[in-house]
Amino acid sequence: MILGLLEASGLIERGGPLVWALLGLAFIGSVCIVERLFYFHRARINVSQLLVGLGAHIKRRAYAEALHEAARSPGPIARVAHAALLRHHLTRSELREVVQESGQLEVPAIEKNIRVILAVTLLCPLVGMLGTLLGMLDTFQKVGEQGSFTSTVEMTTGIYAALITSVLGLGIAVPMYLFYLYFVGRAKRLVSRIERTGIEMVHLIADARAQAVTPAQSPSPPAT
Repeated sequence: MILGLLEASGLIERGGPLVWALLGLAFIGSVCIVERLFYFHRARINVSQLLVGLGAHIKRRAYAEALHEAARSPGPIARVAHAALLRHHLTRSELREVVQESGQLEVPAIEKNIRVILAVTLLCPLVGMLGTLLGMLDTFQKVGEQGSFTSTVEMTTGIYAALITSVLGLGIAVPMYLFYLYFVGRAKRLVSRIERTGIEMVHLIADARAQAVTPAQSPSPPAT
């Protein structure tokens, strides 16, 4: 759609080859944005509801049911809970290490392509400025060659063509940066929820095991 508008207005022809470079960067950034939107949509989960359901199974020591519920829940939060349930026989300190390692393994997938979006955000204005400077250089070179025979229309046309890449670069960079900030916030919140889930799972498993080990106190017999 954007390409069609640019072709219709003749901006690609006037802006030069760097317009294609900007369009390529915009395409790469758009693909990464769509991929991240799909990922975070699939990772959405009600953490409190998941922990309540798993906690009910853990208190009954029904670890098979808890594993099944964690396995059918989507996203990295459920995977961290599943990793803790698989090793529910470990001590509290060992369980803490398990959930920490499991959470760290999810971080690369959470941060995937976010840096690419930032790179597109930073590169587009630079490429646009380069195109503008090259266009201005070409315009003033023609003015120097033609001297006083250069008309105002030719000067205006040259400057207009030179500014196209800067406008296009900034037009791409601004929404890309907004998406970058949005995804950084989503990633931080997701990592925080993973840490919370890991801590809660350690407490649930360790407390359930402690209650099972502690013998129930029977009432003392009546005195005769």
